[in-house]
Amino acid sequence: MYYNSLQIITGNANRRLAQGISDYLQRPLADAVVDRFPDGEINLKVNVDVRGSDVFVVQPTCPPVNENLMELLIGIDTLRRASAGRITTVIPYYGYARKDRKDEGRVPITAKLVANLIASAGADRVLTIDLHAQQIQGFFDIPVDHLYAFPVQLRYYRQLHLQNLVVVSPDVGGIKLARAYSKALNARLAVVDKRRVSPEATEVAFVIGEVEGMNVLMVDDLIATAGTLAEAAATLKGKGAQDIYVAATHPVLCGPAIERIQRAPITSVTVTDTIPLNDKAMECGKIRVISVANLLGEAIRRIHKDESVSSLFLETRAFPTL
Repeated sequence: MYYNSLQIITGNANRRLAQGISDYLQRPLADAVVDRFPDGEINLKVNVDVRGSDVFVVQPTCPPVNENLMELLIGIDTLRRASAGRITTVIPYYGYARKDRKDEGRVPITAKLVANLIASAGADRVLTIDLHAQQIQGFFDIPVDHLYAFPVQLRYYRQLHLQNLVVVSPDVGGIKLARAYSKALNARLAVVDKRRVSPEATEVAFVIGEVEGMNVLMVDDLIATAGTLAEAAATLKGKGAQDIYVAATHPVLCGPAIERIQRAPITSVTVTDTIPLNDKAMECGKIRVISVANLLGEAIRRIHKDESVSSLFLETRAFPTL
């Protein structure tokens, strides 16, 4: 389908990432104002003509989750009422993803609820990175392009030329991701057996695989309170591991996360800019940010041109600009 033009609009959640996407595409961010009425309600106005345009709204639903989610929904509604040709929500980090099933009685499935809200507001398509659970793609009744930060992180760790390396998953659910890293880096694979004792706390039982005398790369989709991360690192160190590196996509980093990372026997942590770091995280010498702006920008370009997006799942050596 033909659209008049490609437009990029952002809320307040992650303007730096939106600017990076804009720079990659060599298209300026559309003029839009997102502020507050005196009583705290969101006031949003798009100051450019979007009629018939292919519009991409860049807005992760990161903390403050409710504020950023409402900005996204109001932005979608604004564009729909302004007769945008197609509205694609670019949600680098998808909040409310933890509740993706009823694992006990009388609880919501908020991942599905938020998917319904986004579609009902008027979104035609979703572009996201590293969903907390793969099945969330099926919660949407509109097309979802699900990217992975794996190729971007992989390029960085290849440049380090780490020797005697083992890739570790901090829990059984992350084995598939860890296996992809281990295969790409020609490294061994290990798993930390994690048992959750409460919504905020986990208990590490034992390590499956050999880590003694080896450098470790621990991979996960997000870091929230860093409790699992710190406990797993301590366990791995106790098993004789050498330097411990961590690669995670989403730096939620709430509560005591930074203090735990500082105290843990971790050499460095790489995260992406799907979520902007807070001031405390930026001051942490162990944390390094790798941008996914080019990855998202290339996906946006391909969606706009009706080209394949699935090839972006491959390693970045095929895409030198990523």
